[in-house]
Amino acid sequence: MSPLSPTAGRARRLALTSGAVVLTGTLLATGAATASAGAATERHEGTSVAATARSLGLGAKERLVVKDVVKDADGTVHTRYERTYAGLPVLGGDLIVHRAADGAVADVTKAVKTTIKVASVTPKLTPTAAKSAAFKAAKAAKTTGAADAEAPRKVIWAAKGKPVLAYETVVTGTRHDGVTPSRLRVITDANTGRKLFEIQLINDIAGGITPGVGSGAAGPVGSRAAAAGTGLSQYSGTVGLNTTTSSTGYTLVDSVRGGSSTVDLKHRTSGKGAVFTDADNKWGTGSPADNQTAAVDAAYGAAQTWDFYKNVLRRNGIKNDGRAPVSRVHYGKAYQNAFWDDQSFTITYGDGANNQHPLTQLDVAGHEFSHGVTSATANLQYSGESGGLNEATSDIFGTAVEWNAKNAQDQGDYLLGEKIDIFGNGKPLRYQDKPSKDGRGSADYWSAGVGNLDVHYSSGVANHFFYLLSEGSGAKDINGVHYDSPTVDGSTVAGIGRDKAVQIWYRALTTYFTSTTDYRGAREGTLKAAADLYGANSAEAQAVAAAWAGVNVKA
Repeated sequence: MSPLSPTAGRARRLALTSGAVVLTGTLLATGAATASAGAATERHEGTSVAATARSLGLGAKERLVVKDVVKDADGTVHTRYERTYAGLPVLGGDLIVHRAADGAVADVTKAVKTTIKVASVTPKLTPTAAKSAAFKAAKAAKTTGAADAEAPRKVIWAAKGKPVLAYETVVTGTRHDGVTPSRLRVITDANTGRKLFEIQLINDIAGGITPGVGSGAAGPVGSRAAAAGTGLSQYSGTVGLNTTTSSTGYTLVDSVRGGSSTVDLKHRTSGKGAVFTDADNKWGTGSPADNQTAAVDAAYGAAQTWDFYKNVLRRNGIKNDGRAPVSRVHYGKAYQNAFWDDQSFTITYGDGANNQHPLTQLDVAGHEFSHGVTSATANLQYSGESGGLNEATSDIFGTAVEWNAKNAQDQGDYLLGEKIDIFGNGKPLRYQDKPSKDGRGSADYWSAGVGNLDVHYSSGVANHFFYLLSEGSGAKDINGVHYDSPTVDGSTVAGIGRDKAVQIWYRALTTYFTSTTDYRGAREGTLKAAADLYGANSAEAQAVAAAWAGVNVKA
């Protein structure tokens, strides 16, 4: 495909994250009234979806469904589509059409370039046989206690090579630790039952690190007046909290930020939990022994993350629709992990070793929230190189949230989870300046086998890129932390500053990344994003190329 060639003038006119979002067929436009679902799916910016499909040369059996729209200040429109074939969802069929202000197609970004076509959409296997095959695959993936599975649905599997008629089955249960919930999406050949792919739909921060110890969101508590409370957190000191008045006092529901609520699971691993309440609007003591303290950190993290996306990236919540997720604390007993569940729209936190180190630190909150943003935009598959990019995206924005908060007790750094002491030795969960410092196999540089690593370790390549782009290579001290970031070939990389690096990554995620983007695709997407924002020949675009070369991702 031909690259976009934005001029420096266009870059100066470009709004960093302006635009509209389409969710489940409903157009939500910035500064405009919400359109009907039918209008959104039939027509956008004066061009019908059917006409777009024809202009792209799609077959008669193919249809496009609008998922997301970003409109730049200069009139350029980037429309993200899902695709169907003979009425069946095409997994890996997503694409983005980039139109100039006059409606002309300037570029198309496709998850796969393969022609979508299968000999028949009538499967030889029954849904019951597909479910059985999916259960068998779940057991092989060490998803213990696979208790149930959703009814298999027919799909076209196109994300890896030749399109195949397949069944998609989501098997639920727990992972190998026996407590982390699992929603394993299994793709099986609809004619042979052979497993084609599997992907975990629960996105956690720690991966398989610890043996520690689902789902369900607490609903809104009704329309009440907002109030200003204070909390004593474990990690961020004394913080302000937006709460909601109730008949008995106050609830930990932030009506200012999309109805964000914080609930107590009371060490259970299922159920909706109970929204935290308080009589005097003074929450927690700063000690993990106080049940409210973890809730303070979680609520503060949710608020800071919401503000970062709104004020820095101009995004109104995870789906850009003004709706906030539920934060759930006290999951299980001594559970050393935190995770995002897209289905229940929840962030869940364990209490850490001995229930003394809740995983509610600020950058962890930003990390999990950002998994939701990735799902709502590029939907990077949580496997292989795209999975590493998914995990790194959460690390990058989690880091950015911490810097943006300017909290004296939890100052910005390029260390993930440095306060939660997940290893019991005071070391952070991940290092962005040199990921291999974790001693657990995180990759500093790209190699042909990096996609075979767990996504928490393959993420190291993008984390390292982000650090190099922000701060540059070599030794330096920032906010009292010593960093020494090498490049694969000993070259020197000059950073452009974290703020610009964040804008470039977000632009690439929302405008150029697809479900199957790999590291070379991420290089291409971030180069286009830098060109859009700062000019194709800008110092920023040159720095992006140099930073990727520094982690061994080259043209």
